[in-house]
Amino acid sequence: MPVTDRPTTTLPAGKEVTLRVAPMPADENQSGDIFGGWIMAQVDIAGSIPAVRLARGRVATVAVNSFQFKQPVLVGDIVSFYAEVVRVGRTSITVNVEVYAQRKPEREQVVKVTEATLTYVAIDENRNPRVVSAQH
Repeated sequence: MPVTDRPTTTLPAGKEVTLRVAPMPADENQSGDIFGGWIMAQVDIAGSIPAVRLARGRVATVAVNSFQFKQPVLVGDIVSFYAEVVRVGRTSITVNVEVYAQRKPEREQVVKVTEATLTYVAIDENRNPRVVSAQH
């Protein structure tokens, strides 16, 4: 099915966008789609933002629990990342990230392109795990 024939959706209502970016031609893979590694890097950045806020300091990515590419991202898309904390442990924070692409500005089409779950650990100035504050 061509990219233009994919089912469309809307951006999530009531959720705050964590990151919004427009991929460039330098981010394309050999097939002309945006390189999956570029998307993974942006997802990691987007997921770390609520983790840093909650931890009130530095975090390190310790696991990519799941990552699913649903549709390609194209040059010209506006890509929006929505991140939500779903679990807080003693030192860890698990975040779900949903990624949507807004295509065709003249006739906007929104498609969900990626879903991921990542785990971060709060770390101190020596890069050792530290307890996440009980005040969320």
